[in-house]
Amino acid sequence: MATHDTPEGPRIHIPALRFGTAYRSQDTATTAGAVVSQVNSGLIRRDLLNLSGAVAALQDIPTAQLFAMCRKAGELYQHGTLPVGDAGDQQAPEDYVRQASASTGLPHALVRNNMGKIAYVLNNMDEILRGLTRGLDPAVIDAGLGTQSGVPVSYYRTADALGVVLPSNSPGVNSLWIPALALKVPVILKPGRDDPWTPWRIIQALIAGGVPAKAFGYYPTGHDGAHTVLAGCGRSLLFGDASITKRWASDPRVEVHGPGYSKVLIGETHIDRWQELIPVLADSVAANGGRSCVNASAIVVPRNGAAIAAALAERLATIVPRSADDAGAGLAGFANPAMAESISASIDQGLKEPGAVDHSAKLRAGPRLVVHDGRTYLLPTVVACGSFDHPLANREFLFPYTSVVEVPQSRMLDLIGPSLVVSAIGDDPAWRRALLASPLIHRLNLGAMPTSHVHWDQPHEGNLFEFLYRRRAVQVAG
Repeated sequence: MATHDTPEGPRIHIPALRFGTAYRSQDTATTAGAVVSQVNSGLIRRDLLNLSGAVAALQDIPTAQLFAMCRKAGELYQHGTLPVGDAGDQQAPEDYVRQASASTGLPHALVRNNMGKIAYVLNNMDEILRGLTRGLDPAVIDAGLGTQSGVPVSYYRTADALGVVLPSNSPGVNSLWIPALALKVPVILKPGRDDPWTPWRIIQALIAGGVPAKAFGYYPTGHDGAHTVLAGCGRSLLFGDASITKRWASDPRVEVHGPGYSKVLIGETHIDRWQELIPVLADSVAANGGRSCVNASAIVVPRNGAAIAAALAERLATIVPRSADDAGAGLAGFANPAMAESISASIDQGLKEPGAVDHSAKLRAGPRLVVHDGRTYLLPTVVACGSFDHPLANREFLFPYTSVVEVPQSRMLDLIGPSLVVSAIGDDPAWRRALLASPLIHRLNLGAMPTSHVHWDQPHEGNLFEFLYRRRAVQVAG
């Protein structure tokens, strides 16, 4: 049967994929609109012993042909009707938008925005690999040997598969594993519990575009299965909060994508023009509903902190819950209301400590947590903190939240801690040199641009090519 009848309506059954072959399990989990087969760690472990067929399926396809397959997949992913589930059901783009919205809490407009990001990566894979490989001729990947800047070069794969343990907070993170296929590395995906739809649809688009089905594993599973993926694949990407990622932080086989703690720093040369920067600050905090690791969890300024927090809170207060299909919706709901309740309680507990002011609370008529059209939301929150010692000064939550912290420009780099993205706004040459030299900053935006601004030919967090390939020394006798 294509669907399971429930009080909420029919649900599509989504199977596991074992090297592209559908597998229906007796163990299932439900999310809005779907019943999803769940596999155990033993099955995953057995499958990982047989990766040779997946590797072979990609090796003889020229990289240029894989680029063309990705472009076709990009068109199909964004605009085509594709198989969903294991019983002949078809999913049009608007079906996907509605289903992903229902299970993740993102409004339709944000799901479509994330679709655009994923489609861009698929459509521009040649550009993205040029950035990741620093201009390496793709033919070198095909042959294993070539030249770069007139020097012989050789690269080899570090793993037979890329394992990926995915989150449910935002579909766009799926764009980070896609280049592995163009690099001829099969993928073993553990989808997020609340978003089985996005990785499934990408896989179906890539298969329809010509990528061999054997190159894909799709294993909905629990914690034990996720650990098996991470331990059994030669290289893996792990998405999750700090409690999940800390176990693997020191494992060189695993690239950890945890909280970003991204920040905007305003230097002395621009702080007295802070009013002009409120749109940049608002975009940094609230883009994608505040759901991304590139959203600014702190805004660091040498002075005017209270005024900036008040103005930013007023700007973000215009972002309110709307119907899921409202084109102007910019706030995401929580699939699990208990998570929203826990986050809000954590903020309230932090506000009991001296040295913090919730400027957004002054603008609200009621509580931070609200229910609209049956979905639970947290309203945007801006807290001014006297120092980075305050428990709310450097926190990351899955909604538009930020702290504004006053720190002298000379001490900012000593106090901000590791940061995925820093947008540094200031013209002081010495400060810029210090920013460029800082090992704490993974991605640096120099100038007035939001932390959410991304160039896809730049590595997001780590470099997937350097993670999946290693250069060997090679000499060729003439």
